[in-house]
Amino acid sequence: MVALLFAACATQKGTVQIKSEEEETTVVPADSVEYEMETFDSKFETWYALHNGPASYRSEAFYENWNDQYVSAWNAKAMQPGKNSFFETIVGWDPTVDYDFEIDHELFYYFQYVENVLKIEIIPNGPKSVVF
Repeated sequence: MVALLFAACATQKGTVQIKSEEEETTVVPADSVEYEMETFDSKFETWYALHNGPASYRSEAFYENWNDQYVSAWNAKAMQPGKNSFFETIVGWDPTVDYDFEIDHELFYYFQYVENVLKIEIIPNGPKSVVF
């Protein structure tokens, strides 16, 4: 199981988790693993529902590339105790895992939500072509 945990908003701590849903058998083929992203921030869920649509889609490589950069920056901030309590939790993201397009898209949009709605910078000069 791959877990992705981090804070959900500035005033209320939340969690985002990516987990695999495998059948309860002893041997599961690698291509049968499915992932889902759970967020415990109703504001993000509502915001994402309003901003998620085909017009906002980019390539999966676009999302994977930015997610890798965001996770690296997030984890670097989380390793600096006392600097910013928003980034307390390490994000467990493996760039070699194919999480599927929807997970990559939603995770990218979570980072966009943090930066553009909550106004908490994760990386300087991030993507500006996303419509909010």
